[in-house]
Amino acid sequence: MRWIVSSICSLFFLGTSFAQDDFLAKQYFNDGAFEKALVFYEKLVKQHPRRTDYSEGLVACYQQLERYEDAQAFLLEKVMQPYAFPTFLIELGYNYTLQQQSENAGEYYKRAIDKVTENPNFGYAIGYRFQKYALLDEAIAAYTKAMTLNPDLNYDFQLARIYGEKGEIEKMYQAYLKLIYEGKTSRSNVLRNLEDFITENPENQNNQLLRKTLLQNAQKDPNVMWNELLSWLYVRQSQFKNAFAQEKAIFKRTGQSNFDRLINLGQITLPEGDIETATSIFEFIVENTTQPVTKLDAELRLVEIALLEARGKSLSIIEKKFEQLLETYGYNANTLRLQIAYANFLTFKRENPKPAITLLKNSATQPLGRFGMAYLKMALGDILVYEKRFNEALIYFSQVQKSLKNDVLGQDARYKVAQTSFYKGDFDWALTQLKVLRSSTSQLIANDAMQLSLLISDNSLEDSTQTALKKYARADLLAYQNKKKEAITIFDDILQNHKGEKIEDEALLRQGKLLEEQKKFKEAELNYLKIVEFYPSDILADDAHFALGQLYEHALQESEKAKYHYEKIIYNYQDSYYFPQARKNFRKLRGDFLN
Repeated sequence: MRWIVSSICSLFFLGTSFAQDDFLAKQYFNDGAFEKALVFYEKLVKQHPRRTDYSEGLVACYQQLERYEDAQAFLLEKVMQPYAFPTFLIELGYNYTLQQQSENAGEYYKRAIDKVTENPNFGYAIGYRFQKYALLDEAIAAYTKAMTLNPDLNYDFQLARIYGEKGEIEKMYQAYLKLIYEGKTSRSNVLRNLEDFITENPENQNNQLLRKTLLQNAQKDPNVMWNELLSWLYVRQSQFKNAFAQEKAIFKRTGQSNFDRLINLGQITLPEGDIETATSIFEFIVENTTQPVTKLDAELRLVEIALLEARGKSLSIIEKKFEQLLETYGYNANTLRLQIAYANFLTFKRENPKPAITLLKNSATQPLGRFGMAYLKMALGDILVYEKRFNEALIYFSQVQKSLKNDVLGQDARYKVAQTSFYKGDFDWALTQLKVLRSSTSQLIANDAMQLSLLISDNSLEDSTQTALKKYARADLLAYQNKKKEAITIFDDILQNHKGEKIEDEALLRQGKLLEEQKKFKEAELNYLKIVEFYPSDILADDAHFALGQLYEHALQESEKAKYHYEKIIYNYQDSYYFPQARKNFRKLRGDFLN
């Protein structure tokens, strides 16, 4: 019994000692203490001669210490052993390369590739080791030989990456596309790799080459996959009309009843500002679908587009369109989105909230689910705020907040409670809600909550009467009610009569946004420039820089100025909410590859 216990203890201590040696060898090597690492690797190799990782660690130590002859002697002995793994031939060749003995190196690289002939399953290990040392031609030879000898093996993914590293872009594209075509890897995986080589510019050489490759494949093989990939490329290049042409071809050739691809394309195209193509997409869906829900969704998108520039008589036409849609589809749970859209139109475009409130209160009697009822109450609350019926609005927002407290919609409802309290002049209660929201799971809500919270707290401390803050709340409510000219006038009052107060930069930024909506771009520019000049260290400086970047990039078409302001955010405001987008926009304007 004593002997058994003693043996177990010995094995335990031996295992502990081995684990410690393994850890120290790797730790010393990673720290650059190669002499110390060598001591442990020599010990580990002696104890475990068949462990390739220890042998490779020992060779790496010799090479780091420039003891190439010691590494050579060890490897020559290793490759003579019957159980030696063929990658040791590459290690020996690389050791000769480090000594500038290219002829000897080439001999062992060739011997390693010959091992693939003996056993094609060695192809991956040998090819991967060649890749490790950037021996790309040798890696290609190993992978292709293995695939030739054993057709069940597939190293197209590895070959594609190598072709990309070598700058052989067309070969890389063909290898990646072959992988998708044969179903050997996921399409998303391949597209992520292709994105490293293309830009948003259709004139880019790599973009043109990919388009040419896809078209050639489509001519040889009429598979809709090529149309799908062409559509993906056109979307990346913001050529939405071309993408729509591909999607129509896919739809007609497959006889689909599923409109998801077309809906997704429309939803991408509309925010990008290609109104004409977005209109064509949704009109195509309306004409071809037999599914009422899909058709209604497309109809509503077309109304949304019509509202973008709607004025005067066109609003009457849109109102008739809403009435026609309600007559066609009816008032039920499936048309809730239509009912809410019509109520918002009546309120914010026609300035007629009373029938909108009646409509939504009637809608609340329908058998709606929890989320359906929440969306309806949020819409009803928004319209009641427009009407300045703040207490009623607060009841609806609070109900949503309580019923969906762990959902983003519930957090949005809490923000609306704070915002409504702000309009009402109940700044203390607004602050109480905003403090909770500053840790919201939605970054956008958290950012908005922080800004409104700071606006209230900073200007309450400075002015106990909260005169300027009350004016700001009134102007903000007018902007909410779509009375932008009146709001701009009150912001002018704040800027003239409260100069030098903390609220000045807030008023400049909010008024600037309203001026942009009125297409008074030069006036908006002046507001933002005042913020970056006079308040460069305040919390709204990054907002102003980003607003200027957007203004110069899109409205004023001054890309160099846009780059300047995006760059300011990148270098001076790295914790900004706008940092990721500013970096992306800067790189796009500079002409970088974008993933």
